[in-house]
Amino acid sequence: MTTDKLTGAPNFKWFGLAIQSLVVLAKHPECCPSGEIACQLQSEPTLLRRILSKLACQGILETREGRVGGYRLKRSPEDITLKEVYLALEEKGPYCGAILETTGDHAFGREMHESFSVIVQEINDGVLQVLERHTVADLI
Repeated sequence: MTTDKLTGAPNFKWFGLAIQSLVVLAKHPECCPSGEIACQLQSEPTLLRRILSKLACQGILETREGRVGGYRLKRSPEDITLKEVYLALEEKGPYCGAILETTGDHAFGREMHESFSVIVQEINDGVLQVLERHTVADLI
């Protein structure tokens, strides 16, 4: 995906930045400002704050406002799976839903859409199974 906006299917740029941010935070038990994380990742601070906000809303991070504020992990890195992070950023769209958009609204297209739906679901399930086996601690 080339956009930074989260629209339906998971945004892998966001996912990569989220995971890297969690690794940085795992190495800093105290609150870490988003600007410091962005600097370490060489990423745009505004984009990173949007990502971190989603993780905070899902209970992965806690936030602290003020001069000594920032973000920190809400749980240990061993307890945060990559699946949990993936789902926190996903807006319930299928993993490779674009394949479904290639089918038309005619008999053959509807038939292919039904077949593709099964395959897309299997792909999504496989991705989630892999991500569930890995934690933030595995990447430290």
